[in-house]
Amino acid sequence: MNVIVFASRKGGSGKSTLAAHLAAQIKATKPCLLIDADPQGSLTLWHKLRGTNEPPIKAAINSVTGIVAAARRDGVEWVLIDTPPNTSAVVEDAIKNATMVIIPARPGVFDVNAVQETIQTCRAARKPYAVVLNGAPARRDDAESPIVTIAREALAKFRAPVWGGQITNRADLLMALGHGEGVREYYAEGRAAAEIARLWAAIERSVKAIRGSASANGTMHKQAA
Repeated sequence: MNVIVFASRKGGSGKSTLAAHLAAQIKATKPCLLIDADPQGSLTLWHKLRGTNEPPIKAAINSVTGIVAAARRDGVEWVLIDTPPNTSAVVEDAIKNATMVIIPARPGVFDVNAVQETIQTCRAARKPYAVVLNGAPARRDDAESPIVTIAREALAKFRAPVWGGQITNRADLLMALGHGEGVREYYAEGRAAAEIARLWAAIERSVKAIRGSASANGTMHKQAA
């Protein structure tokens, strides 16, 4: 079983957004479970808007360990955990259960600086992780925005692995959530759906490498992918 944890002590970084869109991407082909450990309940709200129990969701308050253990017994292949924007006990517990941690960060000085504590928690727990730049300005003439380049340079100083792609600030992402959908379900041919698909592919590559079934070359938890 693979456990992907979305963690950052910065509110509004995009943890719930990425968890929802990736869950919709995954559940089309693989058994998937969502765990909402954030008291704000954004992921739970999205799930209610879906009006189905696919993928299923569980709420966690102080610990996710019991839910993860039950999911493993039930044969769930992928578990996605949304965490609160802090470094509380439930965040540490989620990271301890993680196969890999995704740290979303918007390309701004406050957001980039805020990832340091989460990085340290991942390192202390010896868990693979990668920063994903989220809510980024669109690329122009196949070149990324200067603010994204600056964010990558700042993250390099932390020696943090950063996904080579980006999740652009696009209306489709928000519109899909409002319908209780993932962007793949909302508009599969759009650029937002393509970016989420590329992120999912990068996560899959990293997890295979972590599991020892593929080379780590180019994987997002080792270097930009």
